[in-house]
Amino acid sequence: MFLGIDIGTSGVKAVVLDEHGSVVGQGTAALTVQRPHPLWSEQDPDAWWKATIAAVQAIDPSVRRSVRGVGLAGQMHGATLLDADDKPLRPAILWNDGRCFAECEALERAVPDLRTISGNIAMPGFTAPKLLWVREHEPEVFAKIATVLLPKDYVRLLMTGDKASDLSDSAGTLWLDVGGRCWSDEILAACGLTQAQMPSLYEGTEITGTLTAEVAELWGMPQVPVAAGGSDNAAGAVGVGVVKDGDALLSLGTSGVIFVATDDFRPNPARAVHAFCHALPGMWHQMSVHLSAASCIDWVARITGAAGAADLFARAEAAGPASGPEIFLPYLSGERTPHNDPEVRGAFLRLDNDTDAGRLSQAVLEGVAFALADGLDVLREAGTTVERLAVIGGGARSRYWGQVIAAAMEVELVYLQGGEVGPALGAARLAQLGVDGGGPAEICVAPPVSHTIVPDPALVSALAEKKAAFRQAYSRITPKS
Repeated sequence: MFLGIDIGTSGVKAVVLDEHGSVVGQGTAALTVQRPHPLWSEQDPDAWWKATIAAVQAIDPSVRRSVRGVGLAGQMHGATLLDADDKPLRPAILWNDGRCFAECEALERAVPDLRTISGNIAMPGFTAPKLLWVREHEPEVFAKIATVLLPKDYVRLLMTGDKASDLSDSAGTLWLDVGGRCWSDEILAACGLTQAQMPSLYEGTEITGTLTAEVAELWGMPQVPVAAGGSDNAAGAVGVGVVKDGDALLSLGTSGVIFVATDDFRPNPARAVHAFCHALPGMWHQMSVHLSAASCIDWVARITGAAGAADLFARAEAAGPASGPEIFLPYLSGERTPHNDPEVRGAFLRLDNDTDAGRLSQAVLEGVAFALADGLDVLREAGTTVERLAVIGGGARSRYWGQVIAAAMEVELVYLQGGEVGPALGAARLAQLGVDGGGPAEICVAPPVSHTIVPDPALVSALAEKKAAFRQAYSRITPKS
């Protein structure tokens, strides 16, 4: 059996696959995000470790004893700064932190070829500008930095003692030569860093080390090998068989991501499209990223007094698609694709005396769907053909939301059995590839289809006017306007 661990933003998930690829055990543990100042988003690195232990130990001990390898997945971009004793110097600055927009501009000036090398525009979410911010605002911290790790790789360090990372996650730092699949000395130097402060790089299927004796005993398993793994999105793609050129998925987690696998490096930074390495050797991928997806659902459920996401979906369905004029701009944490605007914030527009909790809920479902449609259109502008999307993540549980999203994006959605397991499933498969060998085509097969949602022409028509109004509304609320 193979254990996959996903270090997410809202929690850690651990799953175990048997030799047939079926999930035979899983555990979760919650995490919280700290926002001490406007635009800030941070987490305590040691909270990841405590949650990892809790998630793994929630799996039946008899299942854990049979594990033969471990793979890791995790939230991207988080700046985990360690001193010479490998202790965190400050809370980790997360992917949805927006404080360092000025540093992004400075980095682009310092490295004119940045977009060519990294394949991406400098955005506050990336790791590199976060280090420039620390150098400017916390110089005493910066002076003590011995190692910079991504969230899942800090957990790896505590699991194995190794400072290692995979190429898909490292591509999101902005320090990687993504086409060459290696660190860029030029970009590192512009941030006052060297390769000595970076982890060793591995393909996602390669073994980076083994569990320490102490961790193996704590988890009730042998000292098994640990695979490099992947970023949450790349690992999620591996988990649902998005491993060939043109395969695509939609991840409905805290953020919303459209991920398209490619067999070569296809950067398109002008419209805030991400181009990263895949977690599989010799593969890359393109992504459009919407920073707030399921997080919007949790937010509106909380402010309207809904019992939870399921209650909110039921309220929205009772109201019905395009049931009112309300428009929701879902930019609770700023936005990446296509706006690259960390300062924009969410808004409700066109409220009236008949607006109620049901119509607000429906407007939020539509607003996130429209933002995802913006991202898909940008990929299409870049020449990427997407005809169907495999759907993963917690948001995949709502068939009704899927109908709204399919109509807004005008694309077929394919829901897979177990798709809500997400990146942890892919991490386990990367461990299997690392331990047993074999090819992705044999191991990383798509789970069985649960159901398919084809865009309803009537719903497409009903949402068309609101989608057009949504797109015009961004210019009215952005600080850039």
